[in-house]
Amino acid sequence: PQMIVLSFDDAVNNNNFEIYQRLFNGQRKNPNSCDIRGTFFVSHKYTNYSMVQELYRQGHEIASHSITHDNEEDYWGKGTKDLWVQEMAGSRDIIETYGGVPRGEVVGARAPLLRLGGNRMFAALEQAEFLYDSSMVAPLQNPPLWPYTTFFAMPHACHGNFQKCPTRSYGIWEMVLNEFDPREQPSDVDEQIAGCAMLDSCSQIRTPDNLYNVLNHNFVRHYEQNRAPIGLYMHAAWFKKAPEMLDSLEFWIDEILATYTNVYFVTMNDV
Repeated sequence: PQMIVLSFDDAVNNNNFEIYQRLFNGQRKNPNSCDIRGTFFVSHKYTNYSMVQELYRQGHEIASHSITHDNEEDYWGKGTKDLWVQEMAGSRDIIETYGGVPRGEVVGARAPLLRLGGNRMFAALEQAEFLYDSSMVAPLQNPPLWPYTTFFAMPHACHGNFQKCPTRSYGIWEMVLNEFDPREQPSDVDEQIAGCAMLDSCSQIRTPDNLYNVLNHNFVRHYEQNRAPIGLYMHAAWFKKAPEMLDSLEFWIDEILATYTNVYFVTMNDV
């Protein structure tokens, strides 16, 4: 099967809850007739925890995205192991306490701004008994990568100048963010293309048609190569600003579900 992961970052509140309800409306079913599901990396500030509880009740995965979501990049890049434990395990405690999510159900973490904290961050996640991290970006490549464990050396270059990757061995899965190809169709030339990690940070995606074609191109790129899980990583604010993009995404999801009997929209924990 081909797995597709929809993830949303940051606070859950009345600015975005109805977007989530529209996307996961109970009418969209995987081939096994279960609802399609998503993963929410929740940061504490501005979050409405009754909405988090409702998302959990609907079968979505809730994961940790820190308490403060500090926008100062060095706060994360240079953060101590203790700071990472407080931010990530602390966020998990708050989600369990106020979001009514049972202990042991919050198993994933994502670094704010995707700013990795290197070995200190991974030591903290391991100590706090997280199952996986989903913050590492793998540069655009064919075929794309499957998730991997950090027991061994990572199977790709550490991305660009802004990511500080671990250099030791940890007992943590990495739900790697494969960059997707921002072009609408594959080109023959071996041109150097900058990929995008987050769907909404892709400057090349300007129109709903753009988005639809890019989604199809990348779907085929995964489906016809090694079927590595496809991650569509987003912030709901993008759909708030450009509702026509949500229409396009919904149209694409419905088309995929209607066309393929072996494609599932699942949570990261399921993967």
